[in-house]
Amino acid sequence: MVESEDKPKESPDQRGRKVRVAFRRNRSKPPRVTDHTRQARESEDNEIDGDRVENVTAKGGLSRRRTVIIRDDDAGDTDLRRGTVVAMRGLFAEVDDGFRVYSCTARRVLRTRLIKERHPVTIGDHVRFRLEMSAAGAAKEGVIEAVDPRRGQLRRLAGRRVQTIVANVDQAIIVSAAGEPAPKAHLIDRYIVAAHAGDITPIVCMNKIDLDRDGSAAEMLERYADLGYRVLRTSAVSGAGIEELRSVLKGNSSVVAGQSGVGKSSMLNAVQPGLALKVGDVVERTTKGRHTTTTAGLIRLEFGGFVVDTPGIKSFDLSTVPRNEYEALFVEFVPFVADCKFADCTHIHETGCAVMEAVESGRIHPERYESYVRLFQEPTEPQWKRRGVE
Repeated sequence: MVESEDKPKESPDQRGRKVRVAFRRNRSKPPRVTDHTRQARESEDNEIDGDRVENVTAKGGLSRRRTVIIRDDDAGDTDLRRGTVVAMRGLFAEVDDGFRVYSCTARRVLRTRLIKERHPVTIGDHVRFRLEMSAAGAAKEGVIEAVDPRRGQLRRLAGRRVQTIVANVDQAIIVSAAGEPAPKAHLIDRYIVAAHAGDITPIVCMNKIDLDRDGSAAEMLERYADLGYRVLRTSAVSGAGIEELRSVLKGNSSVVAGQSGVGKSSMLNAVQPGLALKVGDVVERTTKGRHTTTTAGLIRLEFGGFVVDTPGIKSFDLSTVPRNEYEALFVEFVPFVADCKFADCTHIHETGCAVMEAVESGRIHPERYESYVRLFQEPTEPQWKRRGVE
């Protein structure tokens, strides 16, 4: 058969590439028969012969997958628009294309390809989407067809899946409070590790500095300044440090993260008056903050740049970061690692460990070392497995 000369051949790039993706569970044939009772009742003698061999899992890895065509280049598709995800509302993403914000869903194939993620789309994602038109010809909603490669991600493990809290940011403003609630050095260290692992520059901010009556919070902050991290001292009440924070945010893409009650929203309200972000009080009985920011949202700053305000997180599971990478993510460990006696030194119990010797001599702060030990000795299984949930 001779192909028509009028129809040009598509190049491999135009056809796209084939990708094997897993079927959704409700599309797969169950691996075992579960209706033995019904079969026995329908038989004449109320008995059936069970299979001698029964699979617990479906037959073969190939049978549980399907092939989809992925086009990475949308240059020839004029129907696709580009935008940035500015908020998530359940399964819907609010996408800003620079002119208006559209409510969008993610194409099912996209969700299937990224099934290991808690959500295939997150705040800060640069996406390509198609508008679905209503019968009257008005734009009803959008469908996200593709997500551009991410950079600068803040990730953690949430339940069974990895949660990307925010993507495409340059710096993380890690906020703690000098009081109400009391600062937690170990939580700050967790955020710093997560920022380094996601290729984000961490900046440590001590808010409510007016409550630091004994100077302990300032002393903690100096610990991070000595390590080379930029530190900020702020107070939404007195206005201290707000101008410096504004200069840090100007022209950059940032995420503000920290535990509940440290005053992240109040601080941003002071940085840009008129935001009117919801704020709450600390519970006096527990000295812990209430969750007032319940969903993350991208805020475009009138002086340039944007910032993502995230809900307060009281614990930060770092199971997504391999344990053998922790030594490189604690910056003060790096000069001593090469001098350890054993190449695979864990810096916990080995003889001839240069890191432990640096702790004893005061060159590494003991509380930072304690944070490393706590992280390293945590179970490697996700939290849902540690709770016995299947």
